[in-house]
Amino acid sequence: MKIPTTLKHKPVLVSENYENVDGRYAHNSDAKGLSLGLAQWNDRGKVDISAKVWRYTGEKWSRQSEELPLHRVLDLAILVASGLSHFREAYRYPKLYDPEQPVIDRIGLQGDAMTVAVATGNERIEEDLKLFSQALSEDGELLGERLRTLSTILKELGY
Repeated sequence: MKIPTTLKHKPVLVSENYENVDGRYAHNSDAKGLSLGLAQWNDRGKVDISAKVWRYTGEKWSRQSEELPLHRVLDLAILVASGLSHFREAYRYPKLYDPEQPVIDRIGLQGDAMTVAVATGNERIEEDLKLFSQALSEDGELLGERLRTLSTILKELGY
């Protein structure tokens, strides 16, 4: 399915077969494509690049399609990697985290640090941590494949 090029987000690079590789939703996904392009919020004389997940309802392109600035996409990848790192060692804690120290990591970015912490405001955090950990375990192969691919590309780029 071709991603529309007439909307406010202007695709430059596309993956129009994303529904075939969308993790556990592969071949049965409403996320039909991904694109990197010119952001829909661009003002005259100012150009931002964004990533977009294109969703299709079967009848029309969905308003639930998401567009994110590239730095946020990378920040989400950093959050995922930090979370994976935490859950590798979480078995050491009876509650899968230390309630006395819910901050998992502080990652320096642009003069400050992104704090990664367990969402202690979630009243069902202990149950949800177990479910989250279980889902990470079940998706280990799926996530590992993508992380290895990302690692290879980053190394090729010199990172």
